[in-house]
Amino acid sequence: MTGLPAATPLLDRAPVASGTPIAAALAHARLPPLHAVFQPIVQADNAEILGYEALIRGPAGSPWASPDALFRLAQGVAATMALEIHAARTALAAWRSLDLPGKLFLNFSPMTLRHLLAERGRLMAALLEAGIAPSRLVIEITEQTPIGDAASFAQAMAVLRELGMQYALDDFGTGHANLDLLAHLSPQFVKIDKSLVRGIASCSRRLEILRALLRVMSAFGGRVIAEGVEDEDELAVIRDLGVAGAQGYYVGRPLLRPAAQAPQHVHQALASRHIAVFPQMVRSGWSGITAGRLLRPAPTVSPATSNDAVLRVFQDQPDLQAVAVVNDEGRPLAIISRQAFIDRYAAPFHRELYGKKACIAMANREPACFDHRASLEEMAQILSGENTRSLADGFVITEQGRYIGLGTGADLIRAITEVRMEAARYANPLTFLPGNIPLNQHIERLIEAASEFRACYVDLNHFKPFNDKYGYWKGDEMLKGAAAILAEACDPARDFLGHVGGDDFLVLYQSSDWAARLQAAIRRFNDAARAMYSPADRNAGGMHGEDRHGRPVFFAPVSMAVGVVCVSGEGVAGLQRLGSQHIGAAAAAAKREAKRSATGMAVLDFLSLAATLSV
Repeated sequence: MTGLPAATPLLDRAPVASGTPIAAALAHARLPPLHAVFQPIVQADNAEILGYEALIRGPAGSPWASPDALFRLAQGVAATMALEIHAARTALAAWRSLDLPGKLFLNFSPMTLRHLLAERGRLMAALLEAGIAPSRLVIEITEQTPIGDAASFAQAMAVLRELGMQYALDDFGTGHANLDLLAHLSPQFVKIDKSLVRGIASCSRRLEILRALLRVMSAFGGRVIAEGVEDEDELAVIRDLGVAGAQGYYVGRPLLRPAAQAPQHVHQALASRHIAVFPQMVRSGWSGITAGRLLRPAPTVSPATSNDAVLRVFQDQPDLQAVAVVNDEGRPLAIISRQAFIDRYAAPFHRELYGKKACIAMANREPACFDHRASLEEMAQILSGENTRSLADGFVITEQGRYIGLGTGADLIRAITEVRMEAARYANPLTFLPGNIPLNQHIERLIEAASEFRACYVDLNHFKPFNDKYGYWKGDEMLKGAAAILAEACDPARDFLGHVGGDDFLVLYQSSDWAARLQAAIRRFNDAARAMYSPADRNAGGMHGEDRHGRPVFFAPVSMAVGVVCVSGEGVAGLQRLGSQHIGAAAAAAKREAKRSATGMAVLDFLSLAATLSV
């Protein structure tokens, strides 16, 4: 590292073994003046300071101000390690003068850590001999260089424990920070990379990844810190997921002299009883179910097998629905359906004419074939195709192109029906809004957090007559329109909208202006609904139809009714005792009041309503 103006020699007491390339780098290298800044890490459950990460900087306004620029100055391994050691000494010296709470998170590459931890950590101990308690240090393993053999690196890191220090895996989810390394090292902290945290309040996939990592870290007994937290919504999700710590510009920027406490807005955000609204992943239900799970063992026949021999196979096995015709290599050529085969045998003279002939002549030579790993979604495509015979005959299941068994159309239909019903519990297939299970989970979270909220049951008056007269496709358009209007009436970070089923929706409001939002939604929907009628029905102010008993009735246009149950104060405590299942009954009772109201809205208190319902 040469040619740097205003350079200063590295500290003479940097811990390196004499006679090594690093010692030579320390002796000859010159750097611009360095200084350390510290970025706070707060505990997400109480906003107290967990610690500070030390970050190294060059002279402000110079080409070497950023750490990336500084490390580009290092020429070779020895110089890079020398720079890391010098940066650590700079950070430690600054930390001693600040008297800050919590732990100091100090960055090292795996390459430098191997050097410092050799000889039972003699050099690391020398680096830290200036009076900082080892228990207050967390060594962050960065990904500036690959770790190499994880098992030998884990042995080196065990020395840190012997020295009384903890360590963290940095930037988890990118580069060299992977699950294999996590299994070898069992760090006390894992810092989730900002790429997985950014936008987590609106991205269900990132949220599910972080949930999975939390489960993994729980098994290892470590704690998770989320990096790159940029706004209040991200911080709320981090808190509600149970992440231990949060770091990012919203929590605090890196400073020479950071505050000893988290900012007031961080305290307020973490102390708020408003819970975060987790983004919902639309579950198709297909994942996890493969053709192999539908496999039924069944005998096979060769192409030359006589029809009479096939008949004996069916007679010997009454439950057998089909047999596959395979060649000498075990590859499927055709399928013979029991029903079709027996029906042909029932025809006059069929046995006499065809009994001794080869079965391949009358078999279905275009059977549906699926690899045992094929997804349910792939198999379901035969239902929408023209080859309906595949469904009646069944299908062949293979492994590497060779026959291993059969599947039946009935099993396929049953599996598709079950997964679609299960998926509908999580998300409505028409509007893709959360279904009953996510709704109940959100109510449970509201109750557990003792949050005040409004449970709003939304119903569409006279929807069935409209659906009957104008058709299901028109009715579906109206339901999707209602869902869109209700979604716009919600703050996605505060309010949870779900589709219970049919023309029923449930909104769980934490927004203080919920009443204005709902009133605007009712007006918008009612105007949009009238526009969907024919000109004649609009002019008539409604439509003629039949009630449930078949009697002629005149129906007013479809309109929105909202029954609101206010849960606050004692009502929350009551739900904590009684359970969330009573919210649905209370909201349904409020909805009935709303349907009789001229305004389309009825607002009731949970406690008084619960007493009426004998809850």
